[in-house]
Amino acid sequence: MIETDRLLLRPFEPRDLAAFAAINADPRVMRYFPSPKTDAETAEMLDRCAERWRTVGLAFSAVTDRDGRLLGMCGLHRPEGLPISPCVEIGWRLTPSAWGKGIASEAARAWLAWGWGQGLSEILAYTPTLNAPSRAVMARIGMAEAPELAFDHPEIAEGHPLRPMFVARIRRPAWPPSSPCAR
Repeated sequence: MIETDRLLLRPFEPRDLAAFAAINADPRVMRYFPSPKTDAETAEMLDRCAERWRTVGLAFSAVTDRDGRLLGMCGLHRPEGLPISPCVEIGWRLTPSAWGKGIASEAARAWLAWGWGQGLSEILAYTPTLNAPSRAVMARIGMAEAPELAFDHPEIAEGHPLRPMFVARIRRPAWPPSSPCAR
């Protein structure tokens, strides 16, 4: 578990299913995905996250407030079958009530710090080129566009406006930070 000033970042638990299914079914949240997720698709996703924690040691994880209310997900993941694979990706997805409060940036910064502490040298993020809010989070956490890595998502139909992917990267800084100002 990772703790920040306002958040707890932890592996998903069975009790998260209903709240995360509601997030994944919300058309506002899924605006930059081809379609909202069904409850069954969300259950499969949580099962995959649990399996990846056991086998790979990286997976998207629950983001909760200090009272334990599920706000969404954030974490590190090794995507498969993409033109940018193999890599480590950071991603996030939050309930609308958590938008505009710095929650995604706070959670992502905590995951970046964890990744650097694990010895990762580079972390990527990708999103449909149209997804300006997610691109803004990438910029806020210090990621820079990597146009040479941009790709068309193979699971999205050719010609679909969400198929072109924007890719950003961040490379490991000197770690751990050597001065309090760098923290």
